[in-house]
Amino acid sequence: MTGMFDLGLERGPANHQPMTPIRFLERAALVWPDHTAIIHGRIRRSYAEFWTRARRLASALASAGIGKGDTVSVMLANTPEMIECHFGVPMCGAVLHTINTRLDAAAVAFQLDHGDAKLVIVDREFSAVMAEALALAEVAPQVIDVDDSEYPADAATPQGRAIGRTDYEAFLASGDPAFDWLPPQDEWDAIALNYTSGTTGNPKGAVYHHRGATLMAYSNTVHAALGRHPVYLWTLPMFHCNGWCFPWTLALTGGTHVCLRWVRAGAIYEALADHKVTHLCGAPIVMQGLINASGEERRELPHAVNFNTAGAPPPASVIDGIEAMGFVVNHIYGLTETYGPSVVNEWKGDWDGKDRTERAELKSRQGVRYLPLDELAVLDPETMQPVPADGETLGEVMFRGNIVMKGYLKNPRATEEAFAGGWFHSGDLGVMHPDGYVQLKDRSKDIIISGGENISSIEVENVIFAHPAVMLAAVIAHPHPKWGETPVAYVELKPGAEAGKQDIIGWARQHLAHYKCPTDVVFCEIPRTSTGKLQKFRLREMAKGG
Repeated sequence: MTGMFDLGLERGPANHQPMTPIRFLERAALVWPDHTAIIHGRIRRSYAEFWTRARRLASALASAGIGKGDTVSVMLANTPEMIECHFGVPMCGAVLHTINTRLDAAAVAFQLDHGDAKLVIVDREFSAVMAEALALAEVAPQVIDVDDSEYPADAATPQGRAIGRTDYEAFLASGDPAFDWLPPQDEWDAIALNYTSGTTGNPKGAVYHHRGATLMAYSNTVHAALGRHPVYLWTLPMFHCNGWCFPWTLALTGGTHVCLRWVRAGAIYEALADHKVTHLCGAPIVMQGLINASGEERRELPHAVNFNTAGAPPPASVIDGIEAMGFVVNHIYGLTETYGPSVVNEWKGDWDGKDRTERAELKSRQGVRYLPLDELAVLDPETMQPVPADGETLGEVMFRGNIVMKGYLKNPRATEEAFAGGWFHSGDLGVMHPDGYVQLKDRSKDIIISGGENISSIEVENVIFAHPAVMLAAVIAHPHPKWGETPVAYVELKPGAEAGKQDIIGWARQHLAHYKCPTDVVFCEIPRTSTGKLQKFRLREMAKGG
């Protein structure tokens, strides 16, 4: 039976258009044309200039034969060109594929082929790797070089040679500043392609849609407390989950992008002070760098700075240390498949009265769902039933909602497995607290089972992190003749600090049940990704002699 409200109340052009974050930039250029949108070295670009350049890029791409559903691959640093690509590429109907700048040529070639790249835009810092990748790849995309005018002459990494048919500025100059751009016909249309880290086998390509990107942009304004005209420092790589969708978010809020090619403590402090930065995002390793910066690198903060952190769960000691310096930490959590962060540690006012250590421990929990995420749960992966909300029973963290990817490109089996039972399976193990807040305990592959007891590597790492000499710590399982496996800690010390194996083990035994304590400690430089995540698979290879 049809209800009375369904009769004649159809959607049409007056009351329904597909969502797209491109509209945010269009509006910003109308409302705040003279407001500074982008700062990069000596470059200052207004929103009017930003909008014009994005339309020129879309026009130039269209003239080069790029259209709906085509892949444009970019290997760029956190520079204005990367921000412009987040708008100009989808404005011609194409899909933006951002490449991790730390990948080797073989990995880049795989992504170019798998994503069927039609055009590549590459910063000359990475041209050598890209040239090698193109020689290995089966696809033969058009190539555009980015020659950064603000590239330091004395940079430790000099620019490589140009490998494209033209450079980016000349390419833009060929485009029409009044280009009649193409909104998506369907908000389910793809806007971006992001590859997972691929620690085992080839990475998977997560496909984002316009609707999800739009909803994430709205959500970031709320959950990152942006307000109007924030000043945002790019320490998070924009190639990572499209910078957690912040390139689109900043256009929504009329914010200012402060570009940063290389993440260094001194450069961060300089930008914070000189540009009065209000917000930045990054992994706990960025916090560590700021905490351990030298006196010469530090600058006095002009005001409290909001630090949105995700990646490896930050140890309570790191949160405590960074907040003591004047940063306000907002802990968020998510995955490539969820457009970046989709869970936030929503802070409660009555927690303010707790002591500093307890506040830091509460803040290290992952939290509750983002607004556009319909459901967040900790389920038994076998029965798909919720685990008890007791803060102790382990289950798998699962998601469903409008900020979960469309699926994996050309990989129906992996997509089906990821969405089994109507939920996205994260592969992360966690607990549900009685107050409804989720806390991660481990990746399913990282849990240590010693003598039949489950040991959270994260719990052990957090304790070791708190040792005053420790810069970084990672804990993995090593085989043990009696217990099956036991924790072994890999430790990177702070510059100038000293500690021995027994110091670390003794510290752990003061703070943990003895069966959870590491049976050995290896002092080394801990491998990590460009976004600061510890690469435990590399440690396992090292342990096996690989």
